[in-house]
Amino acid sequence: MKVHATPIADVKLIEPRVFGDTRGFFMETWQAFKFTEAGINAAFLQDNQSRSTQWTLRGMHLQVEHTQGKLVRVTAGSVFDAVVDLRRRSPTFGRWWGTELNDQNHHMLWVPPGLAHGILITSPTADFLYKCTDVYSPPHERTLAWNDPAVGIEWPLPAGIAPQLSAKDQRGESFADVHKFP
Repeated sequence: MKVHATPIADVKLIEPRVFGDTRGFFMETWQAFKFTEAGINAAFLQDNQSRSTQWTLRGMHLQVEHTQGKLVRVTAGSVFDAVVDLRRRSPTFGRWWGTELNDQNHHMLWVPPGLAHGILITSPTADFLYKCTDVYSPPHERTLAWNDPAVGIEWPLPAGIAPQLSAKDQRGESFADVHKFP
């Protein structure tokens, strides 16, 4: 596998080796020793999967306790995946970055604890899988507003299309108000 640095400190884009032929393909999605060697030393406690329809936006999520590192990937369809650095001591504090993950490029993204994370479904549907380093804790979950102008995420929404949002995501906090990490 190839591991690429991104414009956000500690966020890594992982390009797995994909072996394919007329029957289909095979790829290794997790091996602790290889990921540790690549600087991702994570013990996962929970796996999640979501299926969403086009222009659904899930995010920008974080947990203030039981903070989660996430290894994310798409098994069907395509998403625009975005992160915002909320770690005050980070050299990229307050910055965002996004990339396309899909079932053709097979890329994975490592999102360390201390970042807000979200996805926009860009295909008719998408299946999104992620491994988490801690369990989901509803009382500790917070949401950064997906469209906060202070952050300025450039979501690839077509003109005139509004994203489908959960009630929780509609009430996202501004960057000024959302929880920050040391």
